[in-house]
Amino acid sequence: MSKKLPGAPLDELPMTTRKEQFSLAYVHMVASAAGCSIKDHRTDVDGVDITLASSAEYEVFYCPQFELQLKCTSQERALSDEHVAWQMKAAPFRRLTHPKRHIPAFLGVLFVPQESQAWLDQDEDRLLIESRMYWEAACNLGSIEDSQDSKIVHLPRSNLFDVEQLVGIMKAIGDGGSW
Repeated sequence: MSKKLPGAPLDELPMTTRKEQFSLAYVHMVASAAGCSIKDHRTDVDGVDITLASSAEYEVFYCPQFELQLKCTSQERALSDEHVAWQMKAAPFRRLTHPKRHIPAFLGVLFVPQESQAWLDQDEDRLLIESRMYWEAACNLGSIEDSQDSKIVHLPRSNLFDVEQLVGIMKAIGDGGSW
């Protein structure tokens, strides 16, 4: 486990910003290992944080891509044996699940330990990350009533965001599958 070093800025950056940056780094590592690239967004106006792209040619499409909205939490109570329950505010939910979205969109929720010093550990041989991300296609999140301020969405625990599943998502999109 990482120890706080004297003079280290571990507590200077707001926790929400640290979680945002860590979730982006997590996706970057998985995407790099899968041979995918990341397209950064300068704004989060459309309800997504980044776009993941493959440079491969598939059955129907060359260079498939999808957009990803990222969340990061230490709330273990959101986990059940079957799914992750995540509460989304109405406005971002509507943007993410908009039926006229041209590029498929997904939600990813990263779980990290409560204490940020436990998020990762490293030595000369390896970098160990104490976290895991679950995902769901936005089109599978359902709908929300106009009168609702938020909605609890469920991400299956079987949807672990890893290299194998990322490659599978790209193949499904590239082969013309609909999300």
